[in-house]
Amino acid sequence: QVQLVESGGGLVQAGGSLRLSCAASGSIFSINAMGWYRQAPGKQRELVAAITSSGSTNYADSVKGRFTISRDNAKNTVHLQMNSLKPEDTAVYYCNADLRLWIATRPSAYWGQGTQVTVSS
Repeated sequence: QVQLVESGGGLVQAGGSLRLSCAASGSIFSINAMGWYRQAPGKQRELVAAITSSGSTNYADSVKGRFTISRDNAKNTVHLQMNSLKPEDTAVYYCNADLRLWIATRPSAYWGQGTQVTVSS
């Protein structure tokens, strides 16, 4: 019923940039917050950045000043511009959306399949 499709991951040298994108599709009535999480090997999944439907943003301290989250409500997309990447940013990045389906009475959380980001030193 809902798909979150991520793109833009890859391998980059330290100091470089990548832009992740996520498109939500399906029988979507509304989308509240959208965000990006990441999970490194042996670590728990953590919030990287989130953005509400009105544009309010929240960032993990470790990425403030380097990453920027944005969204296009008309296209149900969210982006993560990652600059000044560090080896410790290496992880699988997951798109998340808190959205309500047409057939549902309340929103639920949905996840993308994940995209690998690898930053070499």
